[in-house]
Amino acid sequence: MAATSHRIARPPGPAPRGAAGRRAAAVIAAAVAKGAQRARALEGASDELRAAAAQCLDWAPARRRVRAAFAPVLPTLDHCLFKVRLPPRPSQLNYETNSKGVEIFWKSWLPREGTATKAALFFCHGYGDTCTFFFEGIAKRIAAAGYAVYAMDYPGFGLSYGLHGYIASFDGMVDHVIEQYARIRGMKEVRELPHFLLGQSMGGAVALKVHLKQQKEWDGVLLVAPMCKISEDVTPPAPVLKTLSILSCLLPEAKLFPQQDIGDLAFRDPRKREVAEYNAISYSDQMRLRTAVELLKATKDIESQLEKISSPLLILHGAADMVTDPHVSKFLYEKASAKDKTLKLYEGAYHSILEGEPDDRISTAIGDIISWLDSHC
Repeated sequence: MAATSHRIARPPGPAPRGAAGRRAAAVIAAAVAKGAQRARALEGASDELRAAAAQCLDWAPARRRVRAAFAPVLPTLDHCLFKVRLPPRPSQLNYETNSKGVEIFWKSWLPREGTATKAALFFCHGYGDTCTFFFEGIAKRIAAAGYAVYAMDYPGFGLSYGLHGYIASFDGMVDHVIEQYARIRGMKEVRELPHFLLGQSMGGAVALKVHLKQQKEWDGVLLVAPMCKISEDVTPPAPVLKTLSILSCLLPEAKLFPQQDIGDLAFRDPRKREVAEYNAISYSDQMRLRTAVELLKATKDIESQLEKISSPLLILHGAADMVTDPHVSKFLYEKASAKDKTLKLYEGAYHSILEGEPDDRISTAIGDIISWLDSHC
C-alpha cells in the first residue's frame, strides 16, 4: 500500500526543549511571518480579515476558521467567477473520514431541480489550491449546463486534514482521491451516470494517475494546463535538485525548496491576480522538500506512461504558459493512445486560463469544457 500522505494534528503537550524546541520555534516564527506577508497583500481587507489571514495554517482547524471568516466576503469580489449564481439548488458540503483515518472535505454542485443530469464530473485541484475558491464559479457554470460536479481537497490542502502543503507520497495522495471518488460514484444518484475526470495543473497529474490506475472506470479525462513535466523556468538546476532529494529524507516537511512566486506567471489579468490573494487558505509558502521531490517523481512517472492514456481526452492549455509547458501538452496529445483526443491552445493565455484571463477568455474555456462534455454524453 502506498504511504499515507497526511499527518494528524500533533497532540497538545509540553513544548519541546533544546534543539528540537528551537527548531519548532523557528518553524512557528516562519509561519507567522508568512501569514503577516499574506495579510499585507489583501488590498482593501478589514483588520479582522487581515488578522485571520495572518494565522499559521499548518493544520486543518485553523484553515477552516480562516475559510469561514472569508466566506461572506467572496461574493463581493470583483471577479466573474464570484458573480455566478446557481439557481436554486444549493451546493453540498461534506466531511468524511476515509479508510486511512483522514478527514476529507468534499463538495458538490448539482443541476437545478427537475433537470436531467447528463453526467458526473470529478475535479482534481492544483498545487496549493482548494475547491472552495475560484472553482466554485467554474463548478456552478458546469452544473447549470446539466452536470453534477464533485470536488475534494487533498489531504494537507484546503479544508481536509493533514499538514498544509505536504505530500508524503504522490501515489498515496492519488489513492485518497480514488477512494473518495469511488464512494461518491457508488451513490444511487451518480452510479448510472457517465463519469469524467477534470484535472487542473498539478490536478492534471493527479487525474492522469487516477486514470492510469483505473483505465476502464472513466468515460473521459479533461486536463487544464496539466503538470506532466515541471517547466525548466521554475525548476532548480540538477545539482540543487540532487541535494534537495537527499535533504528530503532528513527534513521532509521543511519549507526549503527554492521557488519563485508564480502568481504573476499564472494570471495574465493583474486585477484577477489581486483577487487571488483572498484565497487565504491556499498554500503559498516555499514548497516542502518531500512535496517537491514527489512532484518531480510523479511527472517523470507520467511522462514514461503517456502512451497508456486511452480514455477520451480533452487538453486545454494557454500558449504563453510559463508554469506548465504547453509543448508538453502537445507531446501528451501526440503520445496518448486515445483515439478520441482534442488539444486546444489559447493564444497569449497564461497558466490560469479558467481564472486569470480576461472574462471573455474564461467564458470561452469553460464553454469549451461544457461543449466537449455535451459531445460525449
